[in-house]
Amino acid sequence: MNKLCVGIIYGGKSTEHEVSVHSAAYVCEVLAKKYDIVRIFISRSGEWFLQETCGEHHKNDIPLSPVIAKGHNLVCQDGKTFKVDVFFPVLHGTMGEDGTIQGLFEILGVAYVGCGVLTSALGMDKEICKILAALCGVNTVPYIKVEQEKSLDINKIKTAVKDFGLPLFVKPVSLGSSIGVRRVDDLNDLQSAIDNAFKYEGSILIEKGIDKAREVFCGVIGAGKEIHTSLCGELKVLNSNFFDYEAKYEDPHGCDIQCPALIPQEMQENMRKDCGIIFKVLRGSGFARIDFLLGADGKYYFSEINTLPGMSATSLFPQLWQATGKKYEDILDLLIKAAFDRKEKNESFSIER
Repeated sequence: MNKLCVGIIYGGKSTEHEVSVHSAAYVCEVLAKKYDIVRIFISRSGEWFLQETCGEHHKNDIPLSPVIAKGHNLVCQDGKTFKVDVFFPVLHGTMGEDGTIQGLFEILGVAYVGCGVLTSALGMDKEICKILAALCGVNTVPYIKVEQEKSLDINKIKTAVKDFGLPLFVKPVSLGSSIGVRRVDDLNDLQSAIDNAFKYEGSILIEKGIDKAREVFCGVIGAGKEIHTSLCGELKVLNSNFFDYEAKYEDPHGCDIQCPALIPQEMQENMRKDCGIIFKVLRGSGFARIDFLLGADGKYYFSEINTLPGMSATSLFPQLWQATGKKYEDILDLLIKAAFDRKEKNESFSIER
């Protein structure tokens, strides 16, 4: 019996390019034990290549193109064609986690792991997620949205956030991995933080800082009525004043992960329930990681959803499920099965009038 062919896609044009490549190496290592895998690297300029091993662009990489054709969906520069049964995007940020590549998969008519076009697009926009979560009764962090303008009035912005107190957090609306995020402990530094965020995107959020916030996370898998949540985990930042890019990926001692989180049982159950609510209202399918901020007063707030969370051995999502009693390879199997289930369900609907 032939093995399923899984096309693992990574890299991409996002500012989170390196994170994607790192995650993909581990996914490839695990899936290669059971499936035939195809390593598809997307360069920073958007070109596709077939690789022997996950990494940055190498001279031996073979140029590759996705195609709509009977019997195959990938073609190499030398004319060789082959068919991938299911695509597994291990992409983070824009052009990967925002619904764009999911739309390409839909056009190709192929099964793919993770959330669909709508959920991916909604999940990338932190403001829209907060609005939808709040409509469902989930607490969200107070914020204001600021658009990039030539005549930005910093004094008006300071007045708008006056009641938030300090610290404040300034962040791009649609990026992840804490890229472009700055903590502001002095209003004199607010302009600099805004300018920094605008380097990455034209829309930013300025959020109220939660007093002595603890960062708590929960994994989600499934779709529709079959949504399952992991135990919650807590991330403790050791050498920084918040979970920035350096603490996540560059400092080997930047953080410590506690799975399960040391929080009251009732709170954990409520967080898991809220995760299911948020995932469902966003029309989620496949998997995601949902992040909360827990304040010193015992209240917690929805922070954001990651519809393609990090998948390396040290990433939060795998650790959450391992703490819940699920093996990493079993989770990957479930995600691949869910991809085929969604494709089969979508194809069952009539396209005739």
